[in-house]
Amino acid sequence: MKDIREELKKRILVIDGAMGTMIQKYRFEEADYRGERFGDHPVDLKNNNEALMLVRPDVIEEIHAAYLDAGADIIETNTFNANSISAADFEMADLVREFNVTAAQIARRAADAAEVKDPSRSRWVAERSARARAVRR
Repeated sequence: MKDIREELKKRILVIDGAMGTMIQKYRFEEADYRGERFGDHPVDLKNNNEALMLVRPDVIEEIHAAYLDAGADIIETNTFNANSISAADFEMADLVREFNVTAAQIARRAADAAEVKDPSRSRWVAERSARARAVRR
């Protein structure tokens, strides 16, 4: 894998687009967010995109692959709300670490697969969260 700083000296790198918008295209219902793992969860999980990583990782990887196929050099993890405050809304604060680790694994798998298909350039994975954006400002 090339050093991203060196690559930036040579060309403009393209980052992916909105994960949430892509997830909405699937028109998931409550049961889709629950899967087997969260079938008995005490609160509604609809629109908990982080839960999808644990019950539908195939969809998250498919979305990453679509951005990579479209030419993205950098994909962001599906971790916008993978923090204890946001996860508490769904009574899932105890799963924040699993959300983040799984998100990184899914994104890296997609990036690695894209590099196998086209080894002419590297692909990078960036962490995405509301907290990270606030820190960067």
